[in-house]
Amino acid sequence: MSHSTRFTRQVGIQEPIICGAMYPCSNPELVAAVSEAGGIGIVQPLSMVYVHKHEFRAGMKLIRRLTSKPVGLNVITEKSLSRVYEKRMRAFLDISIEEGVRFFVTALGNPRWVVERAHAAGGVVYHDVVERKWADKALQAGVDGLICVNNRAGGHAGRKTAEQLWDELHDLGVPLICAGGVGRPSDYEAALKLGYDGVQMGTRFIATHECTAHADYKAAILRAEERDIVLTDRITGVPVSIIRTPTVEKMGTRAGPLARWLLRGTTTRHWMRALYTLRSAWQLKEASMRGMSSKDFWQAGRSVAGIDSIESASAIIQRFAG
Repeated sequence: MSHSTRFTRQVGIQEPIICGAMYPCSNPELVAAVSEAGGIGIVQPLSMVYVHKHEFRAGMKLIRRLTSKPVGLNVITEKSLSRVYEKRMRAFLDISIEEGVRFFVTALGNPRWVVERAHAAGGVVYHDVVERKWADKALQAGVDGLICVNNRAGGHAGRKTAEQLWDELHDLGVPLICAGGVGRPSDYEAALKLGYDGVQMGTRFIATHECTAHADYKAAILRAEERDIVLTDRITGVPVSIIRTPTVEKMGTRAGPLARWLLRGTTTRHWMRALYTLRSAWQLKEASMRGMSSKDFWQAGRSVAGIDSIESASAIIQRFAG
């Protein structure tokens, strides 16, 4: 049995399940496996190129050899990023369109340029939001749907519950995706019953055979309970959900006084965010790929409470589909 929603009909998939874009965990094999199973995997381009070492077009062609079903692309549009980065993201977008991608997930900035390019190619754009203010701005930019990031998500989590976000956003008239806290079929059914058109899962798909993250990372997810997920601003300058580890306990979860002061400044905030991003990208890559011997910042959401085994992506989607 599959769940047909506005989202599945809009994107052309069987089951309204997104494998969220994850740096550094979105390897091509995982993306393809989720799509082939009836959900939709999202390519994280920096993960593809800088972590998994695929030339971008070659990586997209690898995915196409593994599945002919729809896949998506994550496009970060934050204005504080360099012109070089924006140019690279535009190139990734153009190549993905040439390779047949028609679903795009934008985040952290104005998605208008992505919307214009995607719509011209017959594509669909959903934007990550954590509250009404950003949802309104995204809709003004022309997005087709919203990914509602709640306070149970991994990585950059929101502050509101799934229920609060639904109450705040359901009148906007576009499909809404629940992102955060979905680790069990019962979580999935609850989100759909509430009114969401689908879910986005990240942590659940790290604990799969197809994900190439280190076995230590997967084991940490299986061991963790909800209380083991903590927020830290030491990684990117804004709160990020990670697994509590000895390294985290030793270093603490708060940025230092100087860093917090610089992050509040209108100009210095952008420089600090860029510095944090460069540093954290290396730390997250090392921990995810090499395991406990490195600085182990492992991103995960509160859905860890419902994850107790390593499975294939197809087994997960079949079980969720009922």
